[in-house]
Amino acid sequence: MKYDVTVIGSGPGGYVAAIRCAQLGLKTAIIEKYSVLGGTCLNVGCIPSKALLDSSEHYHNAAHTFKEHGIDLENLQVNLEQMITRKSGVVKSNNDGIAYLMKKNKIDVYNGLGSFVNKNTVKITGQDGAEQQIETDKTIIATGSKPVNLPFLPIDKNRIITSTEALTLKEVPKHMIVIGGGVIGLELGSVYARLGAKVSVVEYTDALIPTMDRALGKELQRVLKKTLGFQFFFGHKVTGAQVEGDVVKVTAETPKGETITMEGDYCLVSVGRKPYTEGLGLENAGVQMAERGMIAVDDHLQTNVPGIYAIGDVVRGAMLAHKAEEEGVLVAEQIVGQKPHINYNLIPGVVYTWPEVAGVGLNEEQLKEQGRAYKAGSFPFKASGRAKASMDTDGFVKVLADAQTDEILGVHMIGPRAADMIAEAVVAMEFRASAEDIARMSHAHPTYTEAMKEACLAATENRAIHI
Repeated sequence: MKYDVTVIGSGPGGYVAAIRCAQLGLKTAIIEKYSVLGGTCLNVGCIPSKALLDSSEHYHNAAHTFKEHGIDLENLQVNLEQMITRKSGVVKSNNDGIAYLMKKNKIDVYNGLGSFVNKNTVKITGQDGAEQQIETDKTIIATGSKPVNLPFLPIDKNRIITSTEALTLKEVPKHMIVIGGGVIGLELGSVYARLGAKVSVVEYTDALIPTMDRALGKELQRVLKKTLGFQFFFGHKVTGAQVEGDVVKVTAETPKGETITMEGDYCLVSVGRKPYTEGLGLENAGVQMAERGMIAVDDHLQTNVPGIYAIGDVVRGAMLAHKAEEEGVLVAEQIVGQKPHINYNLIPGVVYTWPEVAGVGLNEEQLKEQGRAYKAGSFPFKASGRAKASMDTDGFVKVLADAQTDEILGVHMIGPRAADMIAEAVVAMEFRASAEDIARMSHAHPTYTEAMKEACLAATENRAIHI
């Protein structure tokens, strides 16, 4: 078979790229190593973790807030097996949806490991070892990433686990030790803390979610400690872990250089992810690599080999599903001669804890580092009528604007539905709105998004109404 475009990998970047190519009239194939489409995000990442986050949040609310709402329950119990079953159903529904989209757009799907024979020939090796080859004019590499393993923390997938195993536990841990204070560890730690587990987070740096605005990590730390009993150990360097029966012993070096040992029944290792390029045969096509195992690409996401592109987690930039999607569309449109663009500064980051955390644009630390004159306005959810009504009063919205022009430079929020609310900030910044622009737009009352307007008012001559 001969194709205009072949996409290797069917995660958010890959399947979106394939669909856009097909929409543009290109004969398209997609190759997926596993038996189902969707990649890490759909199968063992974004989607299943959000399903468990929602289920556990329902349980936590039933246990802690329903009574105040006038809802009395007796004999409340966690049915973890059913939670996992529901999660699997959500995943399958999405798997089926992507398979339908491939069929609808007349995209040929190949299951097996895709690897380059040469620049224009791709070999597909099935799980049974059977091989076939296809010819392609262009190729888009979208193979994603996998969890980073530390040599001194052997993953046994039983007691010392990654995020993948954390999605299918058979019991609620008594004490889960989470290595890493980033997005994945905090989200999955929240799932099990809500269900009754003690959760201890060991973080090498001095703050949670250190790549986001520092105020967000500080507030998230406060809320997780207050509402879920999280314990935090900052500045601690994990040196090893050992399994003894049903107990995991984790050793770490404190900021003072002392060695401590923590004991739990599960240890979740979530110290980041790395590009997945094993078995691609990139050397056969002459594709050059970059630092940290990434594939080197130019500003158009093309490798050093004309006609071979790479997107998503295998190239530079944040490892985010929506970033990969945008890159997939960009490459597809470039192939047919269009001139799309991506503003990487306006790709939002989100943490799906509760309260949710979201940010876009420059944070205060970056503005200070640049020496840029700015003004800041914040509005706390404890002053929001909608937040009071739903008992979600933790958190705030912070708007950063240029001191002279009032253009919004960054928006950072922690609070109810921040993952959805951040879209308003992205739109505003894409059109280079000022804080005054948003402050003068009508926001429905009562809504959480009023906090965005109030924060813009606060940034504009301290004119917030409700504080």
